[in-house]
Amino acid sequence: MEKHLFTGLGAVYLGDNRCRFQVWAPLAASLEVHLRSPQERLVPMERRARGYYLAELDGVPPGSLYFYRIDGSKDRPDPASRCQPQGVHGPSQVIDSSFAWEDCAWSGLSRPNYLIYELHVGTFTPEGTFAAIIPHLSRLRELGVTALELMPVAQFPGTRNWGYDGVYPFAVQDSYGGPAGLKTLVNACHLQGLAVILDVVYNHLGPEGNYLWDYGPYFSEKYRTPWGAAVNFDGPGSDEVRRFFIANALYWVTEFHLDALRLDALHAVFDQSARTFLQDLAAAVHDRAERLNRRIYLMGESDLNDPRLAHAPEIGGFGLDVLWNDDFHHALHALLTGEKAGYYQDFGAVSQLAKAFREGYVYSGEYSRFRRRRHGASSRLIPAPGLLVFAQNHDQVGNRAFGDRLSRLVSFEALKLAAGVVLLSPFIPLLFMGEEYGETAPFQFFTSFADRDLIDAVREGRRLEHGLAGCELQLPDPQEEATFLACRLQHHLVREERHRVLFDFYRELIRLRREIPALSHLSKEHLEVGTREPEKILVLRRWQEGSEAAAVFHFGGTEIDSSLALPPGQWHKRLDSAEGRWLGPGSTIPESLRSEGQIKLKLTPQAFALFTLAREE
Repeated sequence: MEKHLFTGLGAVYLGDNRCRFQVWAPLAASLEVHLRSPQERLVPMERRARGYYLAELDGVPPGSLYFYRIDGSKDRPDPASRCQPQGVHGPSQVIDSSFAWEDCAWSGLSRPNYLIYELHVGTFTPEGTFAAIIPHLSRLRELGVTALELMPVAQFPGTRNWGYDGVYPFAVQDSYGGPAGLKTLVNACHLQGLAVILDVVYNHLGPEGNYLWDYGPYFSEKYRTPWGAAVNFDGPGSDEVRRFFIANALYWVTEFHLDALRLDALHAVFDQSARTFLQDLAAAVHDRAERLNRRIYLMGESDLNDPRLAHAPEIGGFGLDVLWNDDFHHALHALLTGEKAGYYQDFGAVSQLAKAFREGYVYSGEYSRFRRRRHGASSRLIPAPGLLVFAQNHDQVGNRAFGDRLSRLVSFEALKLAAGVVLLSPFIPLLFMGEEYGETAPFQFFTSFADRDLIDAVREGRRLEHGLAGCELQLPDPQEEATFLACRLQHHLVREERHRVLFDFYRELIRLRREIPALSHLSKEHLEVGTREPEKILVLRRWQEGSEAAAVFHFGGTEIDSSLALPPGQWHKRLDSAEGRWLGPGSTIPESLRSEGQIKLKLTPQAFALFTLAREE
């Protein structure tokens, strides 16, 4: 499909103070470029096929500000604006896209080498900018992170937002540092061997500053998302809407050298087409990756447990490269916390976590009490590097009423146990910013809207969402700056003993994952999982070409003696979360033990141990 795309949407600077403007506006009878600077003038645009308008103008240097004037009366920002220096209601800005890239030797990472660190630009540092992230890259490399995932950076109202209220998909948030700031960060990451993933939102646009309605049928009247009107991917005019969002994806991976896109909430991308938008998107991005000779991936988030998203197009799939697996998180979280509210009512058994290790999805057609229907399909055919797992992420923390992290919900021992489950899994792991040292600051929902009615609606919506309507209990006010400021990371905590030890524990786990072949090889086929449900024990065994590892996870709250099946041989302990060096209660497991098919272990509460099998000479 890419060869049919109308390229160059928005204002494309051509050099020598010349600029080409192109916009899809089939609802407009006439369109003009209204230049606001350096000199104000109105220039008619030529109408082309399918409702596109085009103009090439001289005397338009980088930095020029402009609107599009619709039907001689309405000034609106550019739907494909590259920069909004005066916010979502202000004029768009022409930018020079040239940049002195230094990453010519970078071709990306293979999927098994991804270890992802998700961060929110605004709260990761006090400055809240791309530039302020760069000094932290060496520490993340020391930890063992190989990829940064940025929450959405498309221009949103004000300066405080998660990013999912973006309204200009091509414009990089100006308060973060704009397009030049993002390119500088990506360049710095690549020079340190780090891939960069960007979270993009193709299911809806935010409620404030969204002027696409004035241009064309960008939104559907057939469907609705929890956040507003759904994007029109299958109705009249949808061909051009698809081209708009596919052009956006290609813009990110080409102009900004991004290595992957995380596609937000695909369950809210409604499309009944025989060939869907997602199939076209995957084909276009993979074709661009081949042309650029780079590894570029699409990572989808969906709560449908639909494996077709990751299956190859040849067998009716959509062709995405990686899927987020919420079930893995839910199974782990329910075991650690005992929570039963909401979707956690469907989880809580060790056998469910074992299924997540073996297959991926826990719900693959079983009845869900939470949904009151059967849910999901089997993910057996998705290879291990095609699934992404986590103990925390922005949704699972931030959508709680008070944004409390796992560090506020469970013991220090349970934090180490959670790290072991995620990092010893055969899937791509993701860490949420601050998780590696036990950050205690919440990650709450925050906004900086200007529309008073919208502010009130958001406040009330949060109370309804958490069942607090008419209740005296007060939620953090999303609109108050103090709510946002409370979410900033406290990097200094890592200098305190408990937090420093947890950081070192994560680093050691990641090192072992990387250096032990049985762990670095991501495969469901080279894996075996056993459980002892009453004792809340899970035994994981993984192997690869003469390397064999086993881990014993104990989720129970009391010390127990247990007999566990392990293949015959001499097993050496490589990591024990109960040891004093990790501020545990003290290990009860010997450094080495001999198995004749069974071993006996004394297991402390909420602890795990990792072993490797000695090779026989």
